[in-house]
Amino acid sequence: MDGALQSWQPRLVALAAAAAGDDGAHDVNHLHRVWRNAAQLLAEHAEANALIVLAACYLHDLVNLPKNHPERHLASRQAAQLARRELAALDFPADLLPGVMHAIETHSFSAGLAPETIEARIVQDADRLDALGPIGLARMFYTAGRMGSKLAHDSDPAGLSRTLDDRAYSLDHIAVKLATLPGMMRTAAGRRVAQARLVQLEAFRASFIADWSGT
Repeated sequence: MDGALQSWQPRLVALAAAAAGDDGAHDVNHLHRVWRNAAQLLAEHAEANALIVLAACYLHDLVNLPKNHPERHLASRQAAQLARRELAALDFPADLLPGVMHAIETHSFSAGLAPETIEARIVQDADRLDALGPIGLARMFYTAGRMGSKLAHDSDPAGLSRTLDDRAYSLDHIAVKLATLPGMMRTAAGRRVAQARLVQLEAFRASFIADWSGT
C-alpha cells in the first residue's frame, strides 16, 4: 500500500466506525473485507485511482438502511452526500470527491445505478463479493434473522412447486439473488472470484435441502 493509502486508511476507518450502527452484516469488518476484495481487483486495473476506491470502500455504508426499509434505495445517495461533507472537512483531495461519490452512489444493488468509472465498478464488485462464500452465507442468515424470515420453506425448501420468496425464507436468497451476482460483476476478476464463491454456496444449499428434507 502506498503512502497516501496508508495515511488515509485509519482516518477513513475512524469515520466509518463513528457512523456504524448495530448491523453486524455491515460493520467495520465488512468494510475491511470489501477493501481487501477491491485491492485484489485493483491488481488487474492499474488505471484505477486506488485512493478513490479506498475511500468509497470504507464510506459506502455511512448511511445504511435495513433491506426492508421503504427508503433503502436512497441510502447510497445519502451516504455519498455525507461522505462528501466528511471528506471535505478532512481536506481530502477535492478533485477526487466526485469519483468517490459516484462509486458510493452506484455500489448499491437496490439503488439500481450503473457504475460509469473503473473505480465505481471495482467498488461495486468488491461489495457484492462479500455477499458470496462462507462469510456471505453467514451474513445472509444473520440479515434474515433481523428481518424475521424463516430459515426455509417447511415442505419445499428447494422451491420446486412454489415461487421462491427470499423475504419469507432465507435459503431462497441463494437462488433468487446470490446466484445472479457472478453474471452482474463489472470486472473479469470479479466474475472469476464470484463464480468460485457461488460454487460453495450452491454446495451448501444442496446439502441444506437434503438435511431439511431428510433425504
